[in-house]
Amino acid sequence: MKVTAEHIQAFKNIIGESYVFIDDETLDFFSRDETEKLQFIPEVVVKPKTAEEISAILKICNKDLLPVTPRGAGTGLSGGALPHLGGVLISSERMNAIIHLDERNLQVTTEPGVITEVLQNAVKEVNLFYPPDPSSKGSCFIGGNIAENSGGPKAVKYGVVKDYVLNLEVVLPTGEIIWTGANVLKNVTGYNLTQLMVGSEGTLGIVTKIVLRLIPLPKFDLLMLVPFASLEKASEAVSAIFRAGFTPSALELVEIDALKIVSKMVDSHAVPVNDDIAAHLIVEVDGNNVDVLMNEMEQIAELMVEYEGGEVFFADDSTQKEELWKLRRRCAEAVKSVGYTIEEDTVVPRAELPKLIKGVKELGKQYGFHAVCYGHAGDGNLHIRINHPTIKNSHNNVEMTNILRELFKIVKGLGGVVTGEHGVGLIQKPYMDIVCDSPNIQIMRAIKKAFDPNNILNAGKIFD
Repeated sequence: MKVTAEHIQAFKNIIGESYVFIDDETLDFFSRDETEKLQFIPEVVVKPKTAEEISAILKICNKDLLPVTPRGAGTGLSGGALPHLGGVLISSERMNAIIHLDERNLQVTTEPGVITEVLQNAVKEVNLFYPPDPSSKGSCFIGGNIAENSGGPKAVKYGVVKDYVLNLEVVLPTGEIIWTGANVLKNVTGYNLTQLMVGSEGTLGIVTKIVLRLIPLPKFDLLMLVPFASLEKASEAVSAIFRAGFTPSALELVEIDALKIVSKMVDSHAVPVNDDIAAHLIVEVDGNNVDVLMNEMEQIAELMVEYEGGEVFFADDSTQKEELWKLRRRCAEAVKSVGYTIEEDTVVPRAELPKLIKGVKELGKQYGFHAVCYGHAGDGNLHIRINHPTIKNSHNNVEMTNILRELFKIVKGLGGVVTGEHGVGLIQKPYMDIVCDSPNIQIMRAIKKAFDPNNILNAGKIFD
């Protein structure tokens, strides 16, 4: 059903006229996120403030079968927040309060529209730490991180979002408001609805409050950069670090082509980009004893020599560390701006990274595209950015879909999956059958049906 003037007036009655938008400028803004070059126009954008307001809106949408798309900050890369069916887009941007910081129990309760880095900085002020740190942490919302089960560089040591979520307030598609769990560290009281919601990409409910566990803030961190003349040697070195008994707080791989692009964009000369360098590893360790950390870094640096690593650069102070992280975090933005519009978010066991990278490069030669690789190598999570001379979107493109199916068959053969932290959304949906058996998909569909019997909430994401 289409959104009518009566629906729009009903929404205005619920949340106020100032927070219901049908103007072209607003609809255009909310028609895109960071996924490829896709655009889908919603019929109306609403910006509620409370769970009760969302509940009232969803009851109307459920009754009249209006498509609903939840949206955070719009930094997603899988199309999860794109309103491809039109309908109602619900923005969480006004739900932006940190409700309670419980220092005694190392917990924080927050609304979903809080920027991730703002939340991290708030808990840091009392020497607490929320580790998940996606590259877009300066702009993404914590609610979007919940929806995608986001990770980031520190996931290699500390885990991803799901490892920190204790409890969620959720508005179901039918309008009911529930809490999924309890504010405790152990809970086997029935099915784990909290973890079911994390990573469900806004298809099962809209999260309106979040309770996160925190940990003490490490006192020190050290960072080094290791150049390699061979991309495969750099990826081989990743597994070697863990086999030697080290657990870095971050271990990132950046191919030189990506580094050249981002260095030019941000006008940085912090990292050498010589033609004899194929890739860099960014290695970070953290903890509370700086002498122990220095010893670890020295041993890791010695180990890198065995894998033909070049001269190691140690970041001397916070300014140099921030410069290196800025380069890494802005890779996606930089390479997209010069034509690498198609991004894949593959994950394989970390020891299989060399084979994955080799497979990517061979596919590029076979099908006439160029790819750059970077990402969370310590997790085996490789971001593959593709620049094809004629194809800029993989969505609904038969030629690119066939190419990517070959890529994901390689990933599957290496024991991996199609997405590690960006989600399925619209973009990875055509490849779910490669890594998920039919019974798995049937169970997912049954769960969706139980939560959303009329299929109004983010319909057509993950599966049709």
